[in-house]
Amino acid sequence: MRRLLNQLAHAAVRKRDCILQIVFQRLSVRLGYAKAVWAIAHRLCRLIWKVLHEGVHYVERGPTVSALTLKRRKQRLVTQLKKLGYSVQLVPTTAPAASL
Repeated sequence: MRRLLNQLAHAAVRKRDCILQIVFQRLSVRLGYAKAVWAIAHRLCRLIWKVLHEGVHYVERGPTVSALTLKRRKQRLVTQLKKLGYSVQLVPTTAPAASL
């Protein structure tokens, strides 16, 4: 079971736009590669247990961008530019009309 979870974790961290890859990237900075892979294996083990024993349906949470995420990122970038000495004025843009 341990070897299987290890292989699953390695495959999961290589898959693009997967929540497990995002978590792995966040953890690998602190823990290093090997421990981060085992953290993903542990998460997969808990996920498999929940699906099998509680009958929960798994829904992949990818890197979706919400309005709140965009607002926070915009504010963070404005703050960084101001720290560098730039004057920032936010002007809303209009979406281009779809041409048929």
